Amino acid sequence: MTRRGGAILAIGASVWIVAWLFGSRALFPVAAGLVLAVPVAVAWVRLSRQHLAVSRRWDGHVVVEGGDVHVDLRLEPGSRIPLPAAVAHEGIGRLGDQNVELRRRGGVYLGSYTLSNVARGRHVFEPLRVAVSDPWQLAETSLRVDAREVLVVYPRLVELERLFSEVGATLADGRRLLLRRPTGLEFHTVRHHVPGESLRRVHWPSTARTRTLMVKEFEDSPRDEVAVLLDGDPAGVAGAAPDSSFDAAVRAAGSILRAHVRGGRSAVLVLNTREREVQSVTADGPEWERALGVLAGAVPDALAPAAALLDSADGPAARSLELVVVTSRLEPGLVRRLLARALSHRPVAIVHVDAPSFAGRPSTLHAELLHLQAAGVPVAVVRRGDDLREALGGISAPARAEAAIA
Repeated sequence: MTRRGGAILAIGASVWIVAWLFGSRALFPVAAGLVLAVPVAVAWVRLSRQHLAVSRRWDGHVVVEGGDVHVDLRLEPGSRIPLPAAVAHEGIGRLGDQNVELRRRGGVYLGSYTLSNVARGRHVFEPLRVAVSDPWQLAETSLRVDAREVLVVYPRLVELERLFSEVGATLADGRRLLLRRPTGLEFHTVRHHVPGESLRRVHWPSTARTRTLMVKEFEDSPRDEVAVLLDGDPAGVAGAAPDSSFDAAVRAAGSILRAHVRGGRSAVLVLNTREREVQSVTADGPEWERALGVLAGAVPDALAPAAALLDSADGPAARSLELVVVTSRLEPGLVRRLLARALSHRPVAIVHVDAPSFAGRPSTLHAELLHLQAAGVPVAVVRRGDDLREALGGISAPARAEAAIA
């Protein structure tokens, strides 16, 4: 019973008393109506508590950030008792709350709402709460329906005809790298030495343990041509979604990854986040859709700097033939590893997302970018408001990097 219901019940009782005291027969029907309306409303609302099946539909299989999403809500009651007035309360993670009035049509209850300028992410619909009340607001109840769904909003990528760096596009003799099978020798096992075999492969710990000359045996294993490392270090994030430095980094990493994949090269997406997700992509299709899903759900919650992913030679980022790092934080450990890779003639490039510009502050000058450029590392700089296609592609990239440093 609502406050209004309690007030109506009190008024009805008062009218009944007045009618009895003054013997006014005309007031008895009015009092009876007021008194009976409340228990009837309470009974109707309580009988309407039933199982509800909830389904949601929205336009499009792929939802891209920055657009509007029209969501249709459908409730199917578990019995034939019609619901009184019903309002659905939706909670959708960072997208906020929605209140939807439900209307009965053909035995089901329908409602809709529009989410404007949706941000990238995996947005989970919380359990639906349906507030049921009679048409006069005399009684009300609340139903909770656990109908969890996920709205996946993908990053808005750009088409790149060429990248700011042509690193790895050709070999020294002019051959295309994509025609070369990306392989590498990896340690496989230890076996006995064969007379006449080179002693450079001797495995001394096993030799000392067995007192027999043992050698290392290697196997040829494929390697990804390109690794795109997206840094999710929270210390380098500025601004609020969907216009944060990390959102810009996600768009940059996804656009570069797609450019390589559509160019026929095998690639791997590596995320420096809490989960350290890795997704290989060889062509458009299921692998690319999974990579898009990883980018959609990426959050800057890394527990260690990006340099930690380059420490192990067995890691997908370190062992790739070409490495592209997208980061907002040029911490010394990462710069040292990138310089070491460049000096060993292993292709590497970096996309630096200028975090201060996303917080409304002046751009920060980084001498580390000069050191990387001097070592032959191609550098692209992305600031807030930049055209990502221009920042990542073509001739203008060197000038942009120099302007950021100068």
